[in-house]
Amino acid sequence: MIINADDLGYEPEVTRGIVESMRGGVVSSTTMIVNGPHSAAAAALAQGLAVGLHLNLHRWSKLSAKGEWDDASAGKLDAAAAEREVHAQLERFEKLMKRKPTHLDVHRHLHRHPAVLEGLARAAVAHRLPVRSIDKAMRTALRKLRAVTNDHFIGEADGPAYWTLEQLEKSLEQLPKSGVIELMCHPGYAPRLLESRYSTQRETELQTFTNPSARAWLERLELVPVSWQRAFS
Repeated sequence: MIINADDLGYEPEVTRGIVESMRGGVVSSTTMIVNGPHSAAAAALAQGLAVGLHLNLHRWSKLSAKGEWDDASAGKLDAAAAEREVHAQLERFEKLMKRKPTHLDVHRHLHRHPAVLEGLARAAVAHRLPVRSIDKAMRTALRKLRAVTNDHFIGEADGPAYWTLEQLEKSLEQLPKSGVIELMCHPGYAPRLLESRYSTQRETELQTFTNPSARAWLERLELVPVSWQRAFS
């Protein structure tokens, strides 16, 4: 089982909370945005942690072309353009972290677009990196493209805070009995430098994943959260 915190590098307060959730809580993995104004600072704070690439096609600078990403950008990409951007963001990741990422996932799940998914898979196969899948259809498509992916996915970031203590306990009790499972989460402190639809909800998730009860439940169920790299080694 992997407990992955999305959005490292999104905003300093978010990054601070993610690092706390990993160094003092039960979160075992994170993914970093590399094309934003706070990416370099996040990389410095995350040294020694399991960090993957949080491919960002939603905002800030494009790394493989001129201009910036916006809400509609991902839907206009073809597979070749998507692949070029993945390679460019992977290159930036390695410059910031001085190592390869553990895996790939996508901000706002924009690999729901078929062309983005194809380009992402091609780059992942070339770099020998696993990719997050969020449902059966995406899992099947990735495997047809020869990309390695998880078997199960749990998590949400829309509306009220998803990972309350109650939700975590319920999910841990009902986990599938086999396969690689990813729990996606968004711990952090409420952003101060930008607006986010998932804001104070992050603080609820931070409290959940640093609560001693979370660790106690994992120990009782004999569950040890691992990194993506460890899950597929």
